[in-house]
Amino acid sequence: MTHDLLAAARAAVRAASSLLQTARPEEIRSKDNPRDLVTEWDLRSEELIRTVLEEHAPGIPVLGEEAGQGGGQQASGLRWLVDPIDGTVNFAHGLPIWCVSIAVEDRGTLLAGVVGAPLLGWWFEASRGGGAHDSAGLPLRVSTTPRIDRALLTTGFPYDLATTPVNNFAEWAHMQRVAGACRRLGSAALDLCCVARGWFDGYWELSLKAWDVGAGALIVQEAGGTVTDTRGGAFDPHAGEVVATNGAIHDQLIAELARVEHT
Repeated sequence: MTHDLLAAARAAVRAASSLLQTARPEEIRSKDNPRDLVTEWDLRSEELIRTVLEEHAPGIPVLGEEAGQGGGQQASGLRWLVDPIDGTVNFAHGLPIWCVSIAVEDRGTLLAGVVGAPLLGWWFEASRGGGAHDSAGLPLRVSTTPRIDRALLTTGFPYDLATTPVNNFAEWAHMQRVAGACRRLGSAALDLCCVARGWFDGYWELSLKAWDVGAGALIVQEAGGTVTDTRGGAFDPHAGEVVATNGAIHDQLIAELARVEHT
């Protein structure tokens, strides 16, 4: 079953990537927050993804960023997690650091995930117990960096950062002092995949949605990395927070997050 679900996710990511390859947004508007953008292509991409998934794996509900939960009548716990464009702000500005992310879960357990970044030529996929691979089928492996003071970390910030106290500012400032270096790409799914690829050694973020992290988290796990919540507990894609690392620096990153003082 997992193989069929992975094949369905592949087909949907490829279809959306083809649709978006030469897309240029003309209708850009804000959602509830002025920093949280949506374009006509987010909507078209999700509509196409839902169609392709239904064709390849009928009856499974879809939880998507733009249209919420819909479709499917299965009594099982299967559900698709769909982000039609992860990194919409980048996409809207013509910056090619964005991707299409699709995962499938069974009552919170991630079974398969695919992330494609068409303008970068990047492809990442994984199935539970089947490993993580790139577009050529070669295995993905996390880095071996042993210490956080040598690590390259990445993170992101919530759209309501100007008004919420849970804005990741204190964590960012702290990590800038203790880590080797920190970056911000603007796409949670790509942050996770870059950990799986060994380009980043670790990633943390707050205020996330399941469609942001579902596929990428499984890809990190299957690439040999460690994924937990911010306290080192079990990862839940619906909990809104994640720490993902190469494993070697995981306890160090969790410990540093616990030392952050909020004012």
